[in-house]
Amino acid sequence: MHHNVIDTQGLIDLKILIVIALCLLFSPHIAKILRLPISATEIILGSIVAYFGFIGKSENFSILANVGFYYLMFIAGMEINLRTFFSLDKEIIKKSFLYIILLYVLSLLIVWIFKLSFVFVLIIPVMSVGLLSLLYKDFGKECDWLNIAMIVATLAEVISIVLLTIAGAFLQEQTTIVDVAQSILYLAIFLSLCFLIFKFLGVLFWWYPQFKIVLMPWEDKNEKDIRFCMAIFILIIVAMIITKLEIVLGSFIAGSFIATFLGHKKDLEYKISTFGYGFLIPIFFIYTGSTFDLSMILNYHIVLKAILLMLVMVGLRILCASVFVKTIGFKNMVLFGLGHSMPLTLLIATATLGYSAKVLDQEIYSALILTALFEAILVMSAIKFISNIKK
Repeated sequence: MHHNVIDTQGLIDLKILIVIALCLLFSPHIAKILRLPISATEIILGSIVAYFGFIGKSENFSILANVGFYYLMFIAGMEINLRTFFSLDKEIIKKSFLYIILLYVLSLLIVWIFKLSFVFVLIIPVMSVGLLSLLYKDFGKECDWLNIAMIVATLAEVISIVLLTIAGAFLQEQTTIVDVAQSILYLAIFLSLCFLIFKFLGVLFWWYPQFKIVLMPWEDKNEKDIRFCMAIFILIIVAMIITKLEIVLGSFIAGSFIATFLGHKKDLEYKISTFGYGFLIPIFFIYTGSTFDLSMILNYHIVLKAILLMLVMVGLRILCASVFVKTIGFKNMVLFGLGHSMPLTLLIATATLGYSAKVLDQEIYSALILTALFEAILVMSAIKFISNIKK
């Protein structure tokens, strides 16, 4: 006998699917009317539909959103050719490290002066290339300030994830020094293996360049290139889960390896990103919006703290970006600093870590979530506005 009755969780998942479909359909048009970035529009839509009860708790929705975020980081990694990265001008490399060091030093100074929780040393400088990579759709790959910003953000994100991994090991309940040492060891092994694989593939493709064509033929009706990329994407996620490391780091590095060694397929990134930006990534933004309680906007103290945090994070980045002013000019320096002011999920992840470890209270945690959303919406809009100002 066939049962037509759908359980309660099944109904919630069906409602979520309908909401996702409607948001996918209407978000580009709403974004155009409101003149907002589409990612910001999807976050807003997610928070609105969740506030009115159209989205319930669903593990499936959370998993799908996480996959969307990992896919976003995978695409972001494909913007970085590691050969170009290692052949950068030494002056750019020096300024990049100086920028990051200044950011952490000033953050530490602010935490010390205002006697904040030590977690803010990780929170204030946290950086991600996720939303920054979306700017390529508007500015193109020939944009100098954006290319430099991506390089610096890549370095800063790796540092952020490494520190987040170490802090996470320390702050977990019932953790021991052995667990902390194990996490650091796994991270060191992973980064060392990545370096060795980079060297190995460099030699392999130098001696046998035709091997690239075997993996990704020019003419292929079976989409071997897409299948190969998806296999790498899935396997790196599995490896990160087994070793209990940050999946975002693995996803990003996997994308950068493909860009470095298999860049002969010029349409590959377009084919991969079309699916991501059209389906998986919007689900991540909708989910992110749904985790935000819209009623927090009515709490004056939380909103004020969120605004202050946002101003501090944006202000510090623009101030530290002054090391690049002679290289890219003042206007691009401001855009550079703003581009690094949209950490979104990494900021939420760091805030969640501090809250779960009980070093941040509910009010600060809510303010940080609101800060992440403010930055995603307002900073992206500010970048569009400033870039349109004539010199």
